[in-house]
Amino acid sequence: MKFALAALSLIAGASAFSVGPYVSNGAVSTSKNNLNTNSIAFAGLSKTSSTTSLEMAKQTPHGGELVDLMLTSDEDKEAAIAKCTSEAQLTPRQLCDVELIMNGGFSPIDGFMNEETYKSVVENMELPSGLIFGLPVVFDTDDENLQPGDIVLLKDGDLPIATIEFTDKYVPNKPLECLKCYGTSEIEHPGALMVATERGKYYMGGKITGLNKPVRDFPCKSPAEVRATLPDDKDVVAFQCRNPVHRAHYELFTRALDDERVGQDGVVLVHPTCGPTQADDIPGDVRYKTYVVLKEETKNDRTFWEYLPYSMHMAGPREAIQHMMIRKNFGCTHFIIGRDMAGSKSSVTGEDFYGAYDAQDFAIANSEKLGVTPVPSLNLVCTESGEYVTAEEAKEKGLDIKKLSGTKFRQMLRGGEDIPEWFAFKSVVEVLRENM
Repeated sequence: MKFALAALSLIAGASAFSVGPYVSNGAVSTSKNNLNTNSIAFAGLSKTSSTTSLEMAKQTPHGGELVDLMLTSDEDKEAAIAKCTSEAQLTPRQLCDVELIMNGGFSPIDGFMNEETYKSVVENMELPSGLIFGLPVVFDTDDENLQPGDIVLLKDGDLPIATIEFTDKYVPNKPLECLKCYGTSEIEHPGALMVATERGKYYMGGKITGLNKPVRDFPCKSPAEVRATLPDDKDVVAFQCRNPVHRAHYELFTRALDDERVGQDGVVLVHPTCGPTQADDIPGDVRYKTYVVLKEETKNDRTFWEYLPYSMHMAGPREAIQHMMIRKNFGCTHFIIGRDMAGSKSSVTGEDFYGAYDAQDFAIANSEKLGVTPVPSLNLVCTESGEYVTAEEAKEKGLDIKKLSGTKFRQMLRGGEDIPEWFAFKSVVEVLRENM
């Protein structure tokens, strides 16, 4: 019933909006996205928050200060819990958001967005201060009893995670949110479907106080902890992924260090998201196991591995900005933008919602405001000799290339067929077979 009502709500509301073509560098894409790359103002954000030592990474946190909302003493935690008048269980997506608010991954915000901030981010991709921010971070609920002024204990099972002091309660304009953030309000987009069917009727703003880190199958260090492991005098290039890393991915992020935009002796931070994503993606705990074996197999001094408790929206260009902002808080100076990053297809027609390079163009257009340098990924192919080269080089030299689609790979995996090592690492394949 909720699905039907939400779907009707989005469809009816969306009639007031037209979804035009996405325009990039003067060219019109045939994708469904109509994001505006030219409407963002930038200004510093003035706020007061506790900060952690930043001397171990040269990148400045977003907004200037790294937020840290975690209480450390048992006495302080007990006192915070004693102020609560009720409890609420966090959904998996909310749990990811709370963790990134608490540990500073979403710096400079220190809580879930109130109505003013929500509208500013949705409509202008910026906080009320003018600071660029990719996507809204909201606490959703159907609870009629929750009211501004309430202090609620947020839990994951029996574990207290945080307290929240609610500041306001509002009914969001979900069709407009989807149209602005995803480029469409059609529920055949997975992000719009999530907003329509998973999120509650109300959004509530509120200040977070952190109590405990969630217990996960994969370790998620805070921005301050990751920064402490990174060199303080070198560029740090972030690589985001939500799938197991195969040969082409590995070649892509290691070769990114040779990009002219990256300084000498730069390092790469492989930083996969292990939270909720598309329904047909490999589960986060299984993905994590593939990363562990690959980290050991390919260990070297210029590659760092960490894991991010982030809930994917599949928002294409807008999500590229969100990922760059988060990695900035983790100490990264550069960010690899792949083809069709965070892209998605219509669940009805199979049509791509975004053009292959929309996210790259959008990231480049906003990189100066964000303070992170995009590194467009190479379009790599494997030749018959097993060597990876760019598609342009292969075409120029008339080289034959090997091809294996993701669909065919999954069929071979399930059927127990041998997977060619030019396509996937043997250790990764073994983990996938054991867990699928």
